[in-house]
Amino acid sequence: MKKTLLSVASILTLGFTSLAFAAGSYNDVPSSDAQYQACLSYANKNWEGGNDPSPIAGQTKMAAFCECMWNETPDDFRGSLAKFSESENGKRINKICEKYSNWGS
Repeated sequence: MKKTLLSVASILTLGFTSLAFAAGSYNDVPSSDAQYQACLSYANKNWEGGNDPSPIAGQTKMAAFCECMWNETPDDFRGSLAKFSESENGKRINKICEKYSNWGS
């Protein structure tokens, strides 16, 4: 009986852990990161619905989108994340980040 309860508890714990990981699977962006801050500013000025809650606990759609863009672009990318998402080259990443943040067309 104890082994069964332990097994059930272990399975439930793994399930909850994987759900939590899936919900916020990106590296956290340092709040002072200039590229991330510029993405938030651009998104706030140019797109609607960014302050709505995202599927990521405690994040707006705008924050989740910019976090995704920050994580999905190469480390040496130095341009505007938001403008890149609107470009021909950024379409693939934009689609990923719209899905991640539940924000898009």
